[in-house]
Amino acid sequence: MTKFTSVQEAIDKGSGKVSLRGWVFRERGSNKLKFIVLRDSSNIIQCVIKKEKFPEEKFAEADKLQIEASLEVSGTIKEDKRAPTGYEVEVDDFKVVGTCDSFPIKADQNREFLDDNRHLSLRTRRMTAILKIRSTVFGAIHEYFRGQGFYEYQSPIFQSVQCEGGSTLFRAEYFDKKDVFLAQTWQLYAEPAIFSLEKIYTIAPSFRAEKSKTSRHLTEYWHAEMEFAWSTFKAIQDHGEGLIRHVIKKVLENNSADLAVLERDLAKLKTAASKPFIRMSYTEALEVLKEKAKMKIEWGKDLRTIEEDELSKMHDTFIICSNYPKDVKAFYMMEDSEDPSTVQGCDFIAPEGYGEIIGGSQREHDIEKLKKRLVEMGEKPEAYEFYLDTRKYGSVPHGGFGMGVERLISYICGLDNIKDAIPFPRTPLRYKP
Repeated sequence: MTKFTSVQEAIDKGSGKVSLRGWVFRERGSNKLKFIVLRDSSNIIQCVIKKEKFPEEKFAEADKLQIEASLEVSGTIKEDKRAPTGYEVEVDDFKVVGTCDSFPIKADQNREFLDDNRHLSLRTRRMTAILKIRSTVFGAIHEYFRGQGFYEYQSPIFQSVQCEGGSTLFRAEYFDKKDVFLAQTWQLYAEPAIFSLEKIYTIAPSFRAEKSKTSRHLTEYWHAEMEFAWSTFKAIQDHGEGLIRHVIKKVLENNSADLAVLERDLAKLKTAASKPFIRMSYTEALEVLKEKAKMKIEWGKDLRTIEEDELSKMHDTFIICSNYPKDVKAFYMMEDSEDPSTVQGCDFIAPEGYGEIIGGSQREHDIEKLKKRLVEMGEKPEAYEFYLDTRKYGSVPHGGFGMGVERLISYICGLDNIKDAIPFPRTPLRYKP
């Protein structure tokens, strides 16, 4: 049987006989030559089919090839600086595997058309590069947490309680039950497990029924979350910084060619991966915004995208903003002992205007304070009985965070729209293909 290599493996070999298979990325020719730029998941390479080497009908078959037809080629690879990637294959034999007529994806098509045809636009070199980086990101997240002694743990997608705000819940048809929702986060079902495993993490889909149509929001996204017992607020922030640094370094190590396809500025990523994150309190952030951006924000209001973007412009690395007002944060966040009007919660704001990447906190373990906060939010504490039980039986200090994986991918890739950070984006207006 023919032994096929990837395009990149053939380029690395540099000379001799090779057999490749892939799809037509570009094609041109004359009545004597057919130039095919073949692509596979690893790279592209120019292949030359000479009429003199083939019967008339065989060359005619090659001459009819269009973009995205699939084929197998065998021949001799040699260096050629004029070729797109510096190497060329002189074809001795080829086999058309799948024909293609008038592939609809072309350069400079509008966003709506590309999203309508996402099942085809995934084939572009740009999307291929993004998806390869995405794979590295997921692997690096697992590697970081396992390297830190965390166990992988899953919580249910169907949930009976809300965690991040009732207005953003997706209700699910669950037989005859009405109060069932798609998970906004694993957190309420993760906290019980820290009394067993102590240090846990997950990467799982989360769902937010936000009607936001910005370039930063998805209704279905992948959530990297962690929770651990005996935590301190500082340790939570340290893990967030360690995770982001580790992921960026892994992408720089493994995906330099993909970042080049995306024309990403590597210097900016290297700075963010090596420079200590900026840490400031919410109150300090308001002071900085007032002084440097001439933005006067009333204390007690949550930071909006516009304020986060202004802060991000001031630094070339991530900002960890902490100690937000209690009234704008979730019920489970612990009050700060030195200032009970604030909580030990933090947001990680990415450079270059990419917004919040991580949200985390030390969790409140005083059961009466939790009940009070639930009532203030209009929730029924009895619906959270399973969660409150964890505070009755040997509770300990604990905390964690959640990271929007697509937001980190968007930053790393330098994307204009988060929809390109996931294979099939879901938004208020898009649920197919």
